[in-house]
Amino acid sequence: MTSAALILSLLLSFSGFAALALSLDRHHRAAYRVGVPKARVGSLRMAGWCGLGLSFAAAVAVAGWNFGPVQWVGSLTGSALAVVAIVAYRPTWLRTAALAALPLAAAAVPLALLG
Repeated sequence: MTSAALILSLLLSFSGFAALALSLDRHHRAAYRVGVPKARVGSLRMAGWCGLGLSFAAAVAVAGWNFGPVQWVGSLTGSALAVVAIVAYRPTWLRTAALAALPLAAAAVPLALLG
């Protein structure tokens, strides 16, 4: 397991948890200053679960079935803590951080697969 693989899994799970948090009216209102539109709830939830699924797939693809799920649970814990801290202290930063995590994860893919 390389650090790039852990970062990839962490960034994907962070984006997933951020999308799930933004699908809730309370967190969406804190980040955007308006309630979440009904049409956006489903897409945010789908994006969130897809992010968590991609995080699991990346962890298993890089670290294998022996250590991949363990790495995934660790990345879930770290990313959930980061989302909770951002929502609690700077909720308007959540959308920016989640969107910034996606290109960083895309950049980490080749590094994770080579290592």
